[in-house]
Amino acid sequence: MTAPREIMESFPLQGEDGRDGCGETTVVSPGQRTADASTARGTQTDRPARFVQDCAFVINGRFLSQPVTGVQRYAREITAAMDDWLGQSNRRARLLAPRNVRKAPDYRSIDIARAGSLKGHLWEQVELPLQADQPILNLCNTGPVLSAAKIVCIHDVNVFQEPDSYSRAFRLLYKALLPALARTAAHVTTVSHASRAQIARFLPIEPKRIAVMPNGHEHVFRWEQRLSPLAKTMQDGRAFVFLLGSRARHKNVGLVLQQAEALDASGLDIVVAGAGASIFPDVREVRRPNIRWLGRVSDNDLAFLYSRALCLAFPSRSEGFGLPLVEAMALGCPVVSSDCGSMAEVCGDAALLASPDDPAAWRRHFLSLAQSASLRTELAARGLERVKRFSWSESSRAYLELNGCWA
Repeated sequence: MTAPREIMESFPLQGEDGRDGCGETTVVSPGQRTADASTARGTQTDRPARFVQDCAFVINGRFLSQPVTGVQRYAREITAAMDDWLGQSNRRARLLAPRNVRKAPDYRSIDIARAGSLKGHLWEQVELPLQADQPILNLCNTGPVLSAAKIVCIHDVNVFQEPDSYSRAFRLLYKALLPALARTAAHVTTVSHASRAQIARFLPIEPKRIAVMPNGHEHVFRWEQRLSPLAKTMQDGRAFVFLLGSRARHKNVGLVLQQAEALDASGLDIVVAGAGASIFPDVREVRRPNIRWLGRVSDNDLAFLYSRALCLAFPSRSEGFGLPLVEAMALGCPVVSSDCGSMAEVCGDAALLASPDDPAAWRRHFLSLAQSASLRTELAARGLERVKRFSWSESSRAYLELNGCWA
């Protein structure tokens, strides 16, 4: 599982001191702002790509037993895109999953095997390494500590940066697990330069050993907004600011919700989607006539909401990547985002940025969008161009190279 030297050395660190806090984001040059997975494999037009004969690795399929949040979406899309690449050369790979996985994707070139009697972390730490006779690709933050032949994607270290967002049990587990994985993994990947800087800051690993394999956007084109029941109930409502995500404290949704009264006076509603998770402490809901809480929504619902929203509001203080940013841009929805770390890195000049501690700036951005159709059109166009830098297909191909399956 030796990685080509070009993969591990082609990701410029965001800041020399490892900082990427709000207002401290190091500007990345235009040449470096391309999707790093593409950089990792070199310029494909310069040399013919080919699959090598042996493509021997096992995918940790625990994610198939989990609810789909951003991390699980990453694993599902990377695996599906790898399946496409493998199919083009008649190669095969294997995915091991716990027996409690009831429904699995219909892959063409990835064989799914259910094994063991345990589930959750116990299955991953005990039964997965016993069943895997090849290097293990782990795409969802965790993996078997005792297996040295593994690649682990660590999406973020928010448990160290934003500990109050998580339950005590979750903090204790991940503060022990993540350093152990960083020490024992053959390779560590992550999803942004900002996340790479923070991983190197909090975990025992040097930045040069962390490869950046960003999220993609192509999955949104499978969604169908016409199938959303919201199309009937929200079709003729007022313009709205769209908030998406959990109610974890670092998501900072209160910054937008506390402006509900001022936005109401300007004829704007706030629509909030996403359910809280057990790993997050309770966050009190704000009740106002112009705030609509939708709870968990389907992908088709998201397609409708992105297409109808005045903008996506993304006021988070810390993210590994910020998948809703590229989802919104890919569907032509303007974005107002925090100027912190990965969010500024992902958005570039295709969004309106503001400090997560400056509610007045956010309000100005919302009102500017409401009052200017040309600004909305300009941001939508910039977003459509920006998301071309972030591709599941390109990142999955970089994983195949890292696994020794692409030369």
